[in-house]
Amino acid sequence: MELNNKQRKILEAIFTDPIPANINWQDIESLFTALGATITQGQGSRVRILLNEVRAVFHEPHPQKETDKGAVKSVREFLTKAGIEPL
Repeated sequence: MELNNKQRKILEAIFTDPIPANINWQDIESLFTALGATITQGQGSRVRILLNEVRAVFHEPHPQKETDKGAVKSVREFLTKAGIEPL
C-alpha cells in the first residue's frame, strides 16, 4: 500500500476527533483506490466498495463535494473493519 502525502493526510483526517465535515468525496475515493479497494458505481449516487473482503455502500454527496460527519464516521468504521488505521 503506497499512499502519497495527500492520501496520508486524508486517512489521518478520517481518524481525527472531532470528526471533520469538509473532506472531499473524490479524495476519499482516491484513498480507497490507493488502499487496493474495488469501487463500483451503484444506482444513483451509491458507490460500492470492497476492501480486504469487507464490503460497504456509500452515497456520494451531492450537490456539494464534501462529506458530512456521518459519512466520515461510516468511512472510519469501514476502514477499521478492513484493518486500515492511520500510519
